[in-house]
Amino acid sequence: MDPVSVGLLAALAGGAGGEIGRQAWVGLSTLVRHPLRGGQDADENSAVSSGEAELTELERVPADPVRAQALSTALALRAATDADFRLGLERWHEQAGLLRSGDSKVDNTISGGIFHGTTLQGRDFSGISFTTAPASPPPSSPDHEIPSAQG
Repeated sequence: MDPVSVGLLAALAGGAGGEIGRQAWVGLSTLVRHPLRGGQDADENSAVSSGEAELTELERVPADPVRAQALSTALALRAATDADFRLGLERWHEQAGLLRSGDSKVDNTISGGIFHGTTLQGRDFSGISFTTAPASPPPSSPDHEIPSAQG
């Protein structure tokens, strides 16, 4: 399983995503607070953090990338030694993936001609409104220039 994104953890700890983000954070908190189980041997599990301390620290200071990285690492180590936790974390990660922000790539391309008018490129727009202005003719192209009067 891929590590949980530091950006996602910090965003959720900081309250991003509104109610859905809060529910995702509660889901992760609940998962982390389950007792350690089902790994290879008891000695190995005792050396692995449950992630609860790292979760609490990130809740205290959500903007700290070092704390977010510590939680991501703790989650990855626990998932490597606890099969039940790994399955739960994978399910949580899939659901939380809908909230990802800041760690995704957006490619916008316009090609194939000359376009006139408003163009909007990006991702996750909200609160946008458009007004229309009186139509104006498109700018002339070099093939259809209007001759100028010289005098």
